[in-house]
Amino acid sequence: MMPSWHNHTGNQSSSIAELRKPGSIDELSQLVAEAEQRGLKVRAVGAGHAWSDIALTDGIVVDPANLSGLPDLDDGTLRPLPPGGPPLVRVLGGTHIHQLNEQLRERGLALRNMGGYDAQTIAGVISTSTHGSGLTFGPFPDMVRSLDLVVAGGRQVRVEPAGGITDPGAFNAARAPGTWELIQDDDAFSSAICGLGTLGIVHSLVLEVRDRFWMNELRNVVAWQQIRDSVTPGGVLKDYEHYELFLNPYANKDGTHHVLVTTREQCGEPPGGESPGRGLQHPLTELEASLPITGFVLRLLARHLPGLMIKRFDHVLDDMQEHDGYRSISYKVFNIGEANHLPAYSMELGVTLEGNRHLDAVDRILAGAARWRKQRVYHTSPIALRFVAPSTAYASMMFDQPTMMIELIMVTGSRRGEELLAGYERELADLGVRPHWGQVNALTAQRVRELYPRWDTWLEAAARFNASGVFDSDFTRRLEIT
Repeated sequence: MMPSWHNHTGNQSSSIAELRKPGSIDELSQLVAEAEQRGLKVRAVGAGHAWSDIALTDGIVVDPANLSGLPDLDDGTLRPLPPGGPPLVRVLGGTHIHQLNEQLRERGLALRNMGGYDAQTIAGVISTSTHGSGLTFGPFPDMVRSLDLVVAGGRQVRVEPAGGITDPGAFNAARAPGTWELIQDDDAFSSAICGLGTLGIVHSLVLEVRDRFWMNELRNVVAWQQIRDSVTPGGVLKDYEHYELFLNPYANKDGTHHVLVTTREQCGEPPGGESPGRGLQHPLTELEASLPITGFVLRLLARHLPGLMIKRFDHVLDDMQEHDGYRSISYKVFNIGEANHLPAYSMELGVTLEGNRHLDAVDRILAGAARWRKQRVYHTSPIALRFVAPSTAYASMMFDQPTMMIELIMVTGSRRGEELLAGYERELADLGVRPHWGQVNALTAQRVRELYPRWDTWLEAAARFNASGVFDSDFTRRLEIT
């Protein structure tokens, strides 16, 4: 009987040849070379957090659990770093975000920004351009300064921008001839930092971080119609470091839509330490707690009685308010906690803020929710709206444009849930929305080419780093990357 692998929610699965856990870059290189000799494909899976088919393979699944931690930053090959520059750390690709946060804290450091989840590996969030919210912060790939990969043939390569942090002479002197290659090229780097698991397997990377800091979070419920026109780069998005929204897609009797406004600002460490505020809340967590029911019953409601669920949305948002603030170390404020374990999946669509297209997108989604409701098809969670600075990564959803990411969250088992999500992807296509690679999407090769202006350059890097096709999969064939 063939072994199998599935992601953490179970909506993606495949029969595989075997699962391996290499413990060093040399073992990783040997694994890739062996797979090529056996005619097998290879994909790394990290935490299995993706809801799309991006991690699936019928070949060897690489679990990077033994490639975790923070080795020394300078392996004897770096240029002298300029004084007063941002702190840098070297991180092994299999390090989970929650592990990274704790290890950074011990060193007096912190991530500049992060998403609401902390279960993924650092390689996974880099490779799919995962993000937080705050228009002065780019996604995870834009924190990377150097990237060590194992590519086709089992070759070990370090990829950096031109003039990167590694000294070529020191690098070549420290490596046996023919074992490593240093590539310092802007196009190769901007492709590899969001490689979608196809430009090689991430062994380690150098991240730009910052000194440890505390944050204060406030949450208030208002009417979407009250704030809509101010949610722009010249409005509230410039007034706060971190700003995000949870929006009820269904209107009240007065025609308004409740929205939970979350703002986060840096603050000094309070004398009494962490505040007693609850924090770490997510609409689905609150919904599950407010019923009160188990996740199993939540799924049953999503499938059979979603009309009852949506009546709780305003109550859930109201219950998540934090008028007095929640103060803690930064990563605890960013993290939404138990939502990591909720029975849910989502689609996330990135839309540019240019020309207020992001506001047009919200208007269309609200109209669509009312239209779908008449067909007894429902959203089973409020909608998350986050804001991200332009990215330099060619395959990032935020490449070259300030972006609002629209997360359409569905409880697992939601009736016609994926049909609803596909409908939004199709109906918003003329706004140029870019679906998140790791979440539910219906992307095609033609659509990707239309959305990403440097896609041909990214494909050239894929041809270079995946010359044997060892990292091919149904995902790469679907998008004609193979």
